[in-house]
Amino acid sequence: MAGLHTSLRPQPPSSAANNNSFIVKLLLLLTLLPLSLSLFAFFLQWRGGGVDDPISRWSPDESHKFPGMDSSPLSTVGYSSSSHSFDCSMLLGHSNTASFPYYRDWKFKFDSDLKPKICITTSTSAGLEQILPWMFYHKVIGVSTFFLFVEGKAASPAVSKVLESIPGVKVIYRTTELEEQQAKSRIWNETWLSSFFYKPCNYELFVKQSLNMEMAIVMARDAGAEWIIHLDTDELLHPAGSREYSLRQLLIDVPGNVDMVIFPNYESSIERDDIKEPFTEVSMFKKNYDHLMKDTYFGMYKEATRGNPNYFLTYGNGKSAARVQDHLRPNGAHRWHNYMKTPNEIKLEEAAVLHYTYSKFSDLTSRRDRCGCKPTKEDVKRCFMLEFDRSAFIIASTATEEEMLNWYREHVVWTDRTLNLKLLRKGILTRIYAPMTIIQGLRESGVFGAVIESAQGSLSKDKFLASIDSSNSSRTTSGSESFSLRKIGRNMESQATARRTLEIIPFAPHEPAVPPLSPPIMDENHLIIEA
Repeated sequence: MAGLHTSLRPQPPSSAANNNSFIVKLLLLLTLLPLSLSLFAFFLQWRGGGVDDPISRWSPDESHKFPGMDSSPLSTVGYSSSSHSFDCSMLLGHSNTASFPYYRDWKFKFDSDLKPKICITTSTSAGLEQILPWMFYHKVIGVSTFFLFVEGKAASPAVSKVLESIPGVKVIYRTTELEEQQAKSRIWNETWLSSFFYKPCNYELFVKQSLNMEMAIVMARDAGAEWIIHLDTDELLHPAGSREYSLRQLLIDVPGNVDMVIFPNYESSIERDDIKEPFTEVSMFKKNYDHLMKDTYFGMYKEATRGNPNYFLTYGNGKSAARVQDHLRPNGAHRWHNYMKTPNEIKLEEAAVLHYTYSKFSDLTSRRDRCGCKPTKEDVKRCFMLEFDRSAFIIASTATEEEMLNWYREHVVWTDRTLNLKLLRKGILTRIYAPMTIIQGLRESGVFGAVIESAQGSLSKDKFLASIDSSNSSRTTSGSESFSLRKIGRNMESQATARRTLEIIPFAPHEPAVPPLSPPIMDENHLIIEA
């Protein structure tokens, strides 16, 4: 009982006071400690003392920058040397202008050891508003060299002078001399492209692209390129599946015994009829048959087609990259081949070509204006290879502006949000934001404006005007001096000669060129027809 009585006896007042004092001190310490750390961190940041700002990792003075890019001359745009311009942004090492993290120099000076070296060739008549975003986007993902076969607007002095000023870009004009040279190509004596000869519109363009690709192979070899790709300026490569968003990384991982890499194409699915800049306004795309489950593709075929002739409006057989090697030749605009062997090819499971087709309402009339065919069902067959192109040409040639717009909304624009959501959930449609983010970042950084300003500033006014006159006289291809590709083979004796990459070898029959092809079709009786 004595022990129990002792345990129930009240504690001395001094002991309870000590316990309360300890708790108060502990709470005070826990309150002051984070406050002190916060004040210390603020002091360090204010003094710039050792804070690892993630944005500063992309400083041009650091090693963390996109491969092949040096310090940007744009970092000083708008900067005044007066003391009034020295503010916090200067203290932190940033300019007052918007910046794009992967971009520090619009000239994109790729190092000589950048591997693999990739080149793109194209045949275009577009303006700077389309070519510059297309080109610099591909520079960002790793393309170092461009061979631009230009005519029309692209060959005008105002456009071509800017293109010629960009490092890594070679501009080739469609002059009389060029057409005379291409008239001597061995292609005219071979059968693989012969079914496309002497036909108008898309067929003529297809032959022209093939002849340009043949010349680009030689240029790629001279430039030390390891891969060559043919793209149109309404197409962007989407290197999904690589460890970085990088075409270089994608091709580095390709086995050494592979000669050709096929990129299945995705087709733009616009949601408005007033698109002005497709590369930065379009994010929804229809996936390729090769990237879908067969049951999904055919199960949703009718809803995905929306009454159009095919699953895609235009082609569905993608584009390809070829390893630059001996005996390489084009096989139409979509593929490459080799005179000595059947290329070993692989098809990528995630990467794609994003095709921005009919993404602007004006595309209807611009295609119509490039072709002189009659707007009849019979005549358009000799001008266009794909059914939708034929229908679009007839509408653009015969309908009023209002009728054209209604047809465009019905067949091209995806206005049904319920259907869009359904196809997005099924995987038929997909959202891709990377290209628009990159191009918008380049635009906000002033890249395109800097290119144009640099090109115009490199010449005095008198010299610039003189160069325009000189350019105009050297590019004259109109009138009697112009050679039509449909007439080259007829009017000139073909003198097919070998080039360095196309050595003289015994001629043998080859597979026909691969034209633009539609994806597999399901007819009204649910029968599957392979295109």
